[in-house]
Amino acid sequence: MRTLIIGAGAVGGYFGGHLAAAGRDVTFLVRGKRAQDLTAQGLRIRSLRGDLIVTPKLISAEDIEKPFDLVFVSVKAYALSAAMEDFAAAVGPQTVILPVLNGMRHMEMLARRFGAGPVMGGVCRIVTVLDDNGYIVQMADLLELKYGELDGTTTPRLQALDATLRWDGFQAQQSPDIVQAMWEKWVQLASIGAATGLLRGTIGDIAAVPGGAGLTLGLLHECAAVASACGHEPSAAFLAQQTAALTAQGSPLVSSMYRDLIKGARVEVDQILGDLLDRGRVHGVSTTLLQAAFVNLRIYQARVTRH
Repeated sequence: MRTLIIGAGAVGGYFGGHLAAAGRDVTFLVRGKRAQDLTAQGLRIRSLRGDLIVTPKLISAEDIEKPFDLVFVSVKAYALSAAMEDFAAAVGPQTVILPVLNGMRHMEMLARRFGAGPVMGGVCRIVTVLDDNGYIVQMADLLELKYGELDGTTTPRLQALDATLRWDGFQAQQSPDIVQAMWEKWVQLASIGAATGLLRGTIGDIAAVPGGAGLTLGLLHECAAVASACGHEPSAAFLAQQTAALTAQGSPLVSSMYRDLIKGARVEVDQILGDLLDRGRVHGVSTTLLQAAFVNLRIYQARVTRH
């Protein structure tokens, strides 16, 4: 599949770089300084699975002349509106759009812009950062990519996507219930993001303080209650796993939202917390702790955007 990676940041750059190294037909849609850096130095990845430098194919929005088979979207959720305009010319009747953004709002935005037909569901779990020198650095041995048709069927285009996204040493996975997987990831991210963002510490820092673990679990229960009210109750195994992870003594676990906060960057507070609150409100779910985290991070966001 002719693949267009939207952006070459920590997530898109990691997957796109490995796919290009594995011989796939990969092009990156980039602009500005990132395009200049990639042209001069290549796409550089420092990975726990081995370092990698590739010479990427780059394109700008105005130079897209025909549709791609696959558009892989991994921008920050607040950048999606602008990104959709940039890659619109790449979407044709047979194009598959695979987003791996956080939350669920992006699915509705993509369907409104391009119709529901092209859009598949995707879940990505990886801990990477784009450092000050332009390297994509993998920080933990967590690497998962799942995708599937929203109705759970196995289609020829899903099989083609599956063949494209696998490379040596990494087994991407088809999911028969990708929507449930997306909701469970949302519950996970919202719980960790709300706890670490509100309390300004790692999970281990929070667990070390009296009442800290209880507050974190309260956030998990609120997020899970919203998912359940929306028809996507998290599994018992998932909740047990998250309970252990969110109360682990000494854990360095934080969310990507917390890492952005520490850097003084914008955070996905509206898409990860705000949208979950809105859906919970429709169903009358009590989300007092989640609301506190949202307000706290919204105040931070307002301060950042003013400057």
